[in-house]
Amino acid sequence: MNRLIVKRLMQVIVGTLILAVMLFVSSGRVDWVWAWAYVAVSIGVVVINTLIILPRNPELIAERAEAKENTKGWDRTFTKIATIPYFATPLIAGLDIRFGWSPQFASATQLVALILVAAGYGLVSWAMVSNRFFSRTVRIQKDRGHTVTTAGPYQYVRHPGYVGMLAYSLATPLLLGSLWALIPGIFMACGFIIRTSLEDKTLQEELDGYRDYAQRVKYRLIPKIW
Repeated sequence: MNRLIVKRLMQVIVGTLILAVMLFVSSGRVDWVWAWAYVAVSIGVVVINTLIILPRNPELIAERAEAKENTKGWDRTFTKIATIPYFATPLIAGLDIRFGWSPQFASATQLVALILVAAGYGLVSWAMVSNRFFSRTVRIQKDRGHTVTTAGPYQYVRHPGYVGMLAYSLATPLLLGSLWALIPGIFMACGFIIRTSLEDKTLQEELDGYRDYAQRVKYRLIPKIW
């Protein structure tokens, strides 16, 4: 398990560094304040999650290190495809800043976007702390005694982690001041909505107690809507 924990921490650290490098190389500048704000929030989340989750639930970090054999085939495909808009967002945003494709954003807009990015990260973290089965891939974790989670944000919607990722996907381009980066951001958000539907269907069919939970918590992502 220790090997998997180290592997997952390295994955997150390297991923964050890649995003930072892409932002500053594609923009051709290191004095991009909003990019530094984005990187700071990302690093802060990594540190806070490590400090909170590692002592309480090291198995969760180990679980997220690699895809298991019973990961759904469609989710393996989704995970590979999702990396394209995920890394395209900072690349396009940086090029936008370099060449001035988008109009100048108001600082207030970017500040609100920064708050939304932090809130999205925070909601994902809350879901992870509340759900010890918060896997990186869609699978029924019989090897870990998978049960339904009803604590924390799961009292309000069935997939709060995806709510956080939707906020992150749509707010990040605005934080970085790029309308063009909204294109991969929207693709990523649509992907999370599709994944939510497929994952929810999987859980209702295969996880004991989930159908009853779905009757009590009726909405997947947004209360009163869906």
